[in-house]
Amino acid sequence: MDIRLDRSQDNPQLIFESMNSTGRKLSQADLIRNFVLMGLEPSTQERFYAQYWRPMESDFGQAAYEAQFDDFVRHYLTVVTGSIPRLGDIYEAFKAYARAATSDTGSVEPLLSQLRDYSSRYCAVALGQEKNQHLAAAFQDLREIKADVVYPFLLEVYTDYELGTLTTGDVAEIVDLMTSYIFRRAVCRVPTNSLNTTFATFAKALRKDRYLDSVKAHFLSMKSYRAFPTDSEFAEALKTTDLYHFKRRSYFFRRLENHNRKERVTIEDYTIEHILPQNENLSQEWRDALGDNWGEIQSRYLHTLGNLTLTGYNSEYSDHPFIVKRDMDGGFKHSPLRLNQGLGQLDTWNADTIRSRAARLAEAALDIWQMPKLPPQVITEFQEPRAETAFSIEDHPNLLPPARRALFEKFRSEVLALDPTVTEQFLKLYVAYKVETNFVDVVPQVARLRLSLNLPFESLHDERGLAWDVTGRGHWGNGNVEVGLDEGSDFTYVMGLVRQAYEYQIAE
Repeated sequence: MDIRLDRSQDNPQLIFESMNSTGRKLSQADLIRNFVLMGLEPSTQERFYAQYWRPMESDFGQAAYEAQFDDFVRHYLTVVTGSIPRLGDIYEAFKAYARAATSDTGSVEPLLSQLRDYSSRYCAVALGQEKNQHLAAAFQDLREIKADVVYPFLLEVYTDYELGTLTTGDVAEIVDLMTSYIFRRAVCRVPTNSLNTTFATFAKALRKDRYLDSVKAHFLSMKSYRAFPTDSEFAEALKTTDLYHFKRRSYFFRRLENHNRKERVTIEDYTIEHILPQNENLSQEWRDALGDNWGEIQSRYLHTLGNLTLTGYNSEYSDHPFIVKRDMDGGFKHSPLRLNQGLGQLDTWNADTIRSRAARLAEAALDIWQMPKLPPQVITEFQEPRAETAFSIEDHPNLLPPARRALFEKFRSEVLALDPTVTEQFLKLYVAYKVETNFVDVVPQVARLRLSLNLPFESLHDERGLAWDVTGRGHWGNGNVEVGLDEGSDFTYVMGLVRQAYEYQIAE
């Protein structure tokens, strides 16, 4: 298709964005590439494409470029802007950043150069292109547990590594801590909501003159839903949770088997074995070994760590009694796998031996997925002092009348009770409540408290229609939604709207 345009009247980028609307949908990458390059002189366009864009396409490879380039740009924008774009708004967010970044010089080359540098880092950490074997193994663990949420922070870490601020060992230790944090939370069944924001804002806590200690201190200082699971919490979850249906079980058993082992075992060559069989109709030998409450024991321990192992003889083991599994050709007594050590010396398999083995393996896991360690006084050094403010409730006369003061005290009590990490700050014109960022602000007015909720208007479920949309309008407070609260309001209903703003931020 050949379309002639008049530059004085036509915007080629807008036409490009819309002309393919009935065909295959343009990717964010397509739109970004043409936004950056379209409008340049042909010779400059060709040079920039050859020097910057084509190498990015080559590094990603065709399949990864189509599948992951949009994700990369989202992580890149999170690093350079400090804000996480929505998946469907990556192109718009990039345009806004590009216009701001090129406003002084009018040249897109520094922007393209920066994008190219970050894409190389992304390919190293996310696409297996790291040349250093130590780092490559650490990045592989992150990919196996699907910890994409850490990439914005890891891109900053890798940038500092390239600048010489961090050593290879420092980076590997930071990556291991991130892996441990994500994996421990998964085992402990901690919800994954908020992880995007946790790692998007992680760099704000860095002290680059004491880089590694500041990373550890920040991990240890996170509370409530963001807390690093403790050794006791992690060990207890390992011993009691269903690991057979755990999505990351292959990774778990690979690391458990190969930790500190020079001759590595390929886990894919083995299958998961239930030592105590899954068959509900257990043989009499198994019932005798387990005791009168054999059904309860089977139900409780079947899929837990103590009863799971690896074998290449799954079909031969079948539902045979433990002694047969132990002594047969290829049985536990002759297994070369570390996971099966100790099984050959046992004479029975019951609740006690399952618990004992689970405790031993959980102890080994604590050595693999470690918590950061710092002396308490060092942690204290890194703890951010509570922000000092020159304002208090006395600076807001509309909060001082007795009835209004009582309403405000009730409101602040409910908001602060949402989570221990919620903080309150009195500012000149409003009172802010935040976790990662502000989720509700209170603007004291004569007739009411005007609440500013920080979430898109279309995301708010407001059956009564009490809130109004202030998107694009100037107003005090953060957010696109406002709702009034006075002494005659349905307090419980309004607090339900506030809770939605809080949960929206945590989910983001």
